[in-house]
Amino acid sequence: MALFTLIVGSLSAQTIKGNVKDSNGEAVIGATVLEKGTKNAVVTDIDGNFSIKLSSGNELQFSYIGMKPQTVNVTGKSTVNIVMEDEATNLDDLVVIGYGSVRRKDLTGSVATVSNEALAAVPVASVTEALTGKMAGVNITTTEGSPDADVKIRVRGGGSLSQDNSPLYVVDGFPVESISDISPSEIESIDVLKDASSTAIYGSRGANGVIIVTTKSGSEGKIQV
Repeated sequence: MALFTLIVGSLSAQTIKGNVKDSNGEAVIGATVLEKGTKNAVVTDIDGNFSIKLSSGNELQFSYIGMKPQTVNVTGKSTVNIVMEDEATNLDDLVVIGYGSVRRKDLTGSVATVSNEALAAVPVASVTEALTGKMAGVNITTTEGSPDADVKIRVRGGGSLSQDNSPLYVVDGFPVESISDISPSEIESIDVLKDASSTAIYGSRGANGVIIVTTKSGSEGKIQV
């Protein structure tokens, strides 16, 4: 019985290693490697290499902004090398989410966006000012009247009277505590997930909505070192 348990455990803990390159043979840095049907994911390193321990599935999904996603069956394999091709998709039609990126039309849920053009049209001193009045369901208030007063952002009013209703802030794929220190001139776009889709993607941390900021330095092209 113990031997059977050990064998089953070793099979379920299969580790897949590999490399991801583009059509020019260059390493794709920061590509998402996701075990299909789970939230188990890793990203490729500076050389395009990855290593992921599968929990139960036998398919891996590879994705990167501006490139065609791929799904690969890894049954019986320990090494998988992938070549990703560029996708003729306008980056404005993509939304960066918790485990990669999706086309806006394929994202189930309410998504509001403030583009770089909209930010540039009305010069402002802060990101919170840039959001004011530009998104339905996004409420911005200050606790005092002074310019440096604490600013509160609520997505669709927040869901609790007693707990913190602040949304989750994600900048270039990384969760942060605040976006108030980001200069509006550095922002490429701001996406706001306003309903159940944010919880499905980010878990309980996204229960009060998610504000996704993509900066100009983190928006286009593969990472260069």
